[in-house]
Amino acid sequence: MAPRKRGAALRLCATVFLLDMAFCKGFVEDLDESFKDNRKDDIWLVDFYAPWCGHCKKLEPIWNEVGLEMKNIGSPVKVGKMDATAYSSIASEFGVRGYPTIKLLKGDLAYNYRGPRTKDDIIEFAHRVSGALIRPLPSQQMFEHVQKRHHVFFVYVGGESPLKEKYIDAASELIVYTYFFSASEEVVPQHVTLKELPAVLVFKDETYFVYDEYEDGSLSSWIHRERFQNYLTMDGFLLYELGDTGKLVAIAVIDEKNTSVEHTRLKSVIQEVARDYRDQFHRDFQFGHMDGNDYINTLLMDELKVPTVVVLNTSNQQYFLLDRQVETAEDMVQFIHSILDGTVEAQGGDSILQRLKRIVFDAKSTIVSVFRSSPLMGCFLFGLPLGVISIMCYGIYTADADGGSVEERYEVVRGDMEGQEAPEGSGEQQGPKTGASGLHSGQAPKDTLEKKTD
Repeated sequence: MAPRKRGAALRLCATVFLLDMAFCKGFVEDLDESFKDNRKDDIWLVDFYAPWCGHCKKLEPIWNEVGLEMKNIGSPVKVGKMDATAYSSIASEFGVRGYPTIKLLKGDLAYNYRGPRTKDDIIEFAHRVSGALIRPLPSQQMFEHVQKRHHVFFVYVGGESPLKEKYIDAASELIVYTYFFSASEEVVPQHVTLKELPAVLVFKDETYFVYDEYEDGSLSSWIHRERFQNYLTMDGFLLYELGDTGKLVAIAVIDEKNTSVEHTRLKSVIQEVARDYRDQFHRDFQFGHMDGNDYINTLLMDELKVPTVVVLNTSNQQYFLLDRQVETAEDMVQFIHSILDGTVEAQGGDSILQRLKRIVFDAKSTIVSVFRSSPLMGCFLFGLPLGVISIMCYGIYTADADGGSVEERYEVVRGDMEGQEAPEGSGEQQGPKTGASGLHSGQAPKDTLEKKTD
């Protein structure tokens, strides 16, 4: 009876799961060629996918949850998906070059999603981009609510001005990453000091920074640099995004499962520097920690010991390492100053030699990973081509050897023939008494005829 009950329970769970999946799919529309003409009537969040794409299959259940959640909260954004291989002309019009590609389409505008493929992050992106480009903050209560809800956001304070036009232009480009607000001077918290108006501020890390055109350059570049919190948990995707900021990234490479003093102290040191020296370093440095050294080893083409500190220049693939262990925040600050004044030598880079080294390293890493994951597959993928090449080389070598022996045999036969011509000539002068050899018997009358003709 017990096995039957377990089987019935499993069937019931499977049925509920399938019904749940079908229910979620009901809120994601399958789009076809008619979407091109009808899309401007609504705001659409669309997943452009390929049926054979593994990442697309992994995204599908998450995308179904996004559709259900957007429906439940009453969002005006409609969620759909389109087979980009079946409707390639429409996909190409929207600039789809890889799978999956997530875009929010609002009127004539199309915004690319480049964040983590999680339900909450995708929904946050849809809310941010589908709303107003610049959101007004009419009261201090609303300002406090925004501060509690968002880790990083930008605020324009003041009236109409050329700076506001630049702010709107920057927001139209960078709304995919962060929020943009506007407020009057009365709404801004009292602890905020503004030397002049208009002004643009970024609120993050429980403090604020004011844009200075003289020190910070263009407004768009400044917003791009300041859209991250000062201390982050690093991964490969985030390091790629930080590459556009032009900042150096100071990372504590640790093992988060290791609770020893060395690992916890190094993380605390980086957090202390990011917090206490924020005003001094926030324009040039980004701080954080990374769990494990696998990604860093691939990036640096080297084996780093854990725990350690590495400073990356993600814009040109240079990095800096300290020749001793960082014990205190003062050690880290001294290391940063040494980098800024050029006393610490940069390693790596994007020179031709480093690029060649990268090609060799990537090829080696690929081969090793294939053999580790599937030795038989590795033997087949690399052994078969090597075997074919070996056979071809052996065939070419033996063909050359055979050709040489044929030429040698030809020379021997030719020498024998030339050696026989002398006695045959003396036999022709003596006439038929000597008797010509059978090989040239038919040639004697011809030679005689030629003599008579002469």
